[in-house]
Amino acid sequence: MTGTASPNDGRHCGFGNHFSSEAVPGALPQGRNSPQKPPFGLYAELLSGTAFTAPRHGNQRTWLYRRQPSVRSGPYAPHAHALLKTGARDGVDIPPDPLRWHPVPLPAEPLDFVDGLRTMVLNGDPDAQQGVAVHLYGAGKPMGSRAFVDVDGELLLIPQEGAIRVTTELGVLQAAPGEILLLPRGMLFKVDPAVDGGSVRGYVCENYGAAFRLPELGPIGSNGLANTRDFVAPVAAYDDGPAQPWELIRKFGGALWRAPAAASPFNVVAWHGNLVPYVYDTRRFNTIGSISFDHPDPSIFTVLTSPSDTPGWANCDFVIFPPRWMVAEDTFRPPWYHRNVMSECMGLVHGRFDAKEEGFLPGGLSLHNSMVPHGPDADAFDKASTAELAPRKLDDTLAFMVESRWRLRPTAFALNGGHLDRSYADCWAPLQDNFKVDRP
Repeated sequence: MTGTASPNDGRHCGFGNHFSSEAVPGALPQGRNSPQKPPFGLYAELLSGTAFTAPRHGNQRTWLYRRQPSVRSGPYAPHAHALLKTGARDGVDIPPDPLRWHPVPLPAEPLDFVDGLRTMVLNGDPDAQQGVAVHLYGAGKPMGSRAFVDVDGELLLIPQEGAIRVTTELGVLQAAPGEILLLPRGMLFKVDPAVDGGSVRGYVCENYGAAFRLPELGPIGSNGLANTRDFVAPVAAYDDGPAQPWELIRKFGGALWRAPAAASPFNVVAWHGNLVPYVYDTRRFNTIGSISFDHPDPSIFTVLTSPSDTPGWANCDFVIFPPRWMVAEDTFRPPWYHRNVMSECMGLVHGRFDAKEEGFLPGGLSLHNSMVPHGPDADAFDKASTAELAPRKLDDTLAFMVESRWRLRPTAFALNGGHLDRSYADCWAPLQDNFKVDRP
């Protein structure tokens, strides 16, 4: 790739900002978006992430100046993928029980990012532009001359094991465990292990609904949680090697389609706009919590939100539980027992989760659907109920939650793939009735 030498060298910072970048000086037109003859014989192409008439503050689009336009591909043919599913229609009806999964190991035969995707839970309908899916990825080899584009939704990659190098039409980004990477709907990309010969594993949140944005801060004020400046976008870089055959994989209407291309699709020499991929380091999250009493609502840990048509009821919230100080007085410090109208899917990147120190493992997943009771296991309850309430640093941990207003349905693979923890509910069995009243 011709452009930045290191994936995150670019200083394109700021969620929602408008950026300009050129890998060759003078490649970016000045004063207009689509001149009669763009510099260096490039083609001008517009990528619109919102409708033309979306309100200006939320309008997303990027102008691309590329060696060949993206119409130079096709025709498309079906591409089979038995374990990648889309929308509520591909889920399985289940009773209202809590569910938990052990980590899914990498396949014995090395697969690339696309072939290694496994859908675990999902809801909604991408054609209606609402809902979310949670997939697992596991890759033991690079994608080579393959590129992927998701038309059904934007993708939030959450590395859990091994760093990934993500090549996009706008340039290259890199993310390691503890970082997240957001890919806009409709933008071509490929995901490779950052280390040659390595393997990677992690989670993917596919958002069919309104694009992720930073949550409102309300009385918190103008600073806090995920700060705008800490989201890093790429700088322009393009493939300048000789033309060779490529394969394009497109997720469209819940199915995969493949098409040949005569040359690399990563041929954008310059671009400007605000529809861009980002990488974000969760260690920069400004965690806010109680400095008096009570565990705050987990919404205080929201990194990104996809709103629905009902204010406050998110299509999808992405929430993290990072290292933090616990200082509340006379308080049961782990998350409380809870029944929630929202549906919650949790993953663990590393360490332990304070409400379930055993059983919930890095790379694993849990699901507590709408109004399904959940909370600390018996061991966590006993420890937290008797612990000395001195200030304590909860360190070496990173969990996350994908929360949605719609019920999440597991896939047949999730239920029957051999990784479901069928004894999960046993973690609450030792909880006793401790009610005592001294009667005269």
